[in-house]
Amino acid sequence: MSKQKRIAIITSGGDAPGMNPAIRAITLKALKCNFQVIGYYCGYNGLIDEHYTELTTRHVNDIIHRGGTIIKSARCPAMHTESGLLQAANSLRKCHVDSLIVIGGDGSFKGAEALAKHWSGQIIGIPGTIDNDINGTDATIGFYTAIDTALGCIDKIRDTAQAFERTFVVEVMGRDCGIIAMEAGLASGAEQIICKELIDDEQLFLDKLKEDVALSLANDAAHSYVLVMAEHSLSISAQELAEQLKTHTGVDSRSAILGYVQRGGAPVAGDRILATQLGIEAVKHVKLGHTGIMIGVENGQVKTTKLADTSDTHARNIDFVAKLKEYRL
Repeated sequence: MSKQKRIAIITSGGDAPGMNPAIRAITLKALKCNFQVIGYYCGYNGLIDEHYTELTTRHVNDIIHRGGTIIKSARCPAMHTESGLLQAANSLRKCHVDSLIVIGGDGSFKGAEALAKHWSGQIIGIPGTIDNDINGTDATIGFYTAIDTALGCIDKIRDTAQAFERTFVVEVMGRDCGIIAMEAGLASGAEQIICKELIDDEQLFLDKLKEDVALSLANDAAHSYVLVMAEHSLSISAQELAEQLKTHTGVDSRSAILGYVQRGGAPVAGDRILATQLGIEAVKHVKLGHTGIMIGVENGQVKTTKLADTSDTHARNIDFVAKLKEYRL
């Protein structure tokens, strides 16, 4: 009698709405294939600490609508050390794991690559991060929800900006990627979008920005003015930018940092569907014996990308900037 295949799941790095639907899809599909499924708690920390639980239908049936992740997530500094990697690999062997599915972002995939040097089992990645900064997929799990959350907040801020005739600088998340700012800015009709991908010379950019804001307000003093700014896009903070705009234009300017609110909440339909699709496809590739790959979707088609190639986002960033320039009014 052949040994029952054992699949392990971790959710690693920043949490993203849609991780639970991905866990659900992997578990239900794996159980249909007569695989055993375990979930390690708190990402790679769970591997190192041998902290896990068996996942059954009962655990995942009612989680598709829930934000966060039932097996928790965390960053794991120990995975940057040889001893941490060896502990994680030994834990997988001790637990007789055949395949590890990693739901996370760029740092999580780098951890998976490093782990593969010490463990011979299958490793498959699923892109789960609100930042949408992974090569090999048009969208990452959590991105659609983060955009909707940011949009709802920006729309409310617009109401206040209009009521008080203020300028608002709204900072959104995205780590070092400006795609959330681009998409939320387009969807909200923001007057300005600020992200690294659009800036060649910061001082020249800021000088022009201030003049554009001043000119717009001079032409329509009662008009609200909203700038959507990606975190880490400038050497100054959103608050400092708002203060500089107030000094330059004479119009009351405020800042609002959306922060972690973008990582929470029930996943929207797009994230639930994407997570389900990628989870099912990941189990299919486990059956095929594939390893060292990430499952993504591009132009509506499932595709695989080597984990080593998922951090190369140069080409897709160019595409997003082109899109922004084309559709800005």
